[in-house]
Order: sequence, then C-alpha cells, then structure tokens
Amino acid sequence: MTGTGQLLDLYVLTGTSRGLGAALAGQVLGTAASLLAMARHANPWLAAEALRRGARLQQCEIDLADATAAARELRQWLCRQDRDRVRSATLINNAAALARPGPVEIADDAELSQVLRVDIEAPILLTSAFLGATRGWPGARRVLHISSGAGRRPLAGSSSYCAAKAALDHFARAVALDEQRHGPAGARIVSLAPGVIDTDMQATLREADPEVFGERPFFVDLHERGQLLTAQAAATRVLAYLAREDFGSQPVADVRDA
Repeated sequence: MTGTGQLLDLYVLTGTSRGLGAALAGQVLGTAASLLAMARHANPWLAAEALRRGARLQQCEIDLADATAAARELRQWLCRQDRDRVRSATLINNAAALARPGPVEIADDAELSQVLRVDIEAPILLTSAFLGATRGWPGARRVLHISSGAGRRPLAGSSSYCAAKAALDHFARAVALDEQRHGPAGARIVSLAPGVIDTDMQATLREADPEVFGERPFFVDLHERGQLLTAQAAATRVLAYLAREDFGSQPVADVRDA
C-alpha cells in the first residue's frame, strides 16, 4: 500500500472489464497509482491484481450509457481525494460500443443510441466532470480519449462508430483550445488512435455478414496476416504516449506516428 507521505498518480479509466481497458488498468496498477475503474461489470482479475500488488483500486460498476450517473460518480470520487497529495490526475476514456456491422438502417434505435451514449456522450460528460472537479489542483491533469482510425477514414458499415469517433477527435481539439486559456495550469488532452488491436470488437467485424458489411475481408486479412496488436502491447504503447513530455501538443494523434 502507498505510504502516507507519498504523492499519488490518480487514474480514472473506463471500459475495464476486458480488452484494451483491462490491459491498461493492469499496467496502471503496477505503478504508484490510485485507480478508479468504471465499467458495467467489475473485473475479478483486476481485483486480484490489486490485492497481489497492494495497489489502490476502486471498481465502479456502472453502465456508461447512463452518462449523467457516471459523471456524478466521478465527481464524488474526485471530491474524496486529497488534492495536495496528487502528483497527477488522468482520465482515460476507453469504453466503446459498436452497432451491428452494416448500413445504418439495419440497426434499431436502441442499438444506435447505445453507441452514441457510450462512445461520445459519456466521454464528454466525464471530461466535463473531471476538469471541473480538478480545476485548481496543483498536480498535472491529462485527458486521453481512445479514438480510432475509423474516426478519420470513413468505413462502410460502421457509420455510427465512425461518427462518434470523429466527434471525439473534434471535441478534443475544442477542449484543448479552452484549456489554453488557463496557461500552464490547463489540462492537456489528446484523442489517440491506438492502432488495430485484437479485441472482441475486431472479432465482431470479422464475423459480420459479408452481404451487409463489405469491409469484412479487410479485417479478416489483418487477422490472418498477424497485423493485430495484442491488448497488452497496445496498452504499453498508449501509456508510453501518455507519459511523453509533449503529450497534448497535438490534440488528435495516432500512436503509430509517435
């Protein structure tokens, strides 16, 4: 357990039940950090890792589609922290949802709403809560969105996901301008494409009906040629980017260009 006089690095991370989020959380637990993991379901592996390492972990079981409730939980958690012991505070908006691959008209209203609530509404509300609750804190503050190349290159059959990720990128650009008004005390923000990762989302794209998802061969080919990053390898790259001294100099970035 962290000593009473030691400065803490606080992390808030969404979508920690599996995939990249679980990998990021596991690597964060290996540092002198305090982690709030937000996901629909607690991750037993994370709990075991935190116990084994004597790490500070709180898992908040919440559906990020209820963005107002998630923002309220985040504010309350941040208000309970001792700001004078915080060396840095970081929000990582990682959670994402994907509608059934294919033209937008085959998705039902609830499915499309879920994508937009998780992929763009939740990051906006959580960013607002994070920046408001930590304004005036002495430590460095960072916001990292896990974006996607799909937000920068239109992808047939994934229009709602593309739209949400493009919105996330532009949101980061605008927030970066707002934070510049605060000078050195402003938070640094980046919307980062992490590369193509071997996750459940990729499996969904490979297994989609080729009659409605014409991009399916592209994703099958990536998998067959071994072009997908493991979640652990991608997490290492993302956290290395987060630690860069110039983090925030470009609010929209790709880890592959680093």
